[in-house]
Amino acid sequence: MKAYITSEILRAMEIKRVMASDRAILNVIERTARKMIEVYRNGNKIMIGGNGGSAADAQHIAGEFVSRFYFDRPGLPCIALTTDTSVLTAIGNDYGYEQLFARQIQACGRSGDLFIALSTSGNSPNVIKGLEMCRAMGITTIGFTGETGGRMAALCDMCICIPSHETPRIQEAHILVGHILCAIVEESLFGKGF
Repeated sequence: MKAYITSEILRAMEIKRVMASDRAILNVIERTARKMIEVYRNGNKIMIGGNGGSAADAQHIAGEFVSRFYFDRPGLPCIALTTDTSVLTAIGNDYGYEQLFARQIQACGRSGDLFIALSTSGNSPNVIKGLEMCRAMGITTIGFTGETGGRMAALCDMCICIPSHETPRIQEAHILVGHILCAIVEESLFGKGF
């Protein structure tokens, strides 16, 4: 059992080591951070959506922006589109589960906002429909996905593709990237900046 535990930790570390040495990944994370800062400076908001573990990750990341991360500062408008059970069940019942994010984006999103789409496969139908709605509305899109990017890669303005095909490793890295982005945005808007 200890050998398995050690192996899992080392595998998680290896993904992060690969990310830290990959210029393309570092560049897209930096571009994403700059875009998020621009969105907030312009008085707009961020929406986040995903399914299953990625839904929990969406809520986790939104919580960091709305509440605080490293230090006290004003809350930033960030909405996880995975939390309102009445809205989720109404859309699922009336329009189908594939419309879950598209309908909320149509109702709450505005040009100038940003949508972060989380999907480890990059192929979740409701995430794809959400990205398509964003494109129609002029909403910037950021993808968090796995190594291939899936169908969503072509629909995102920027796509952070974690160099793994294993769902747990991808999700662990998504949270790492979310934390990095939150720290950069927080420091840039309310700290000394970079």
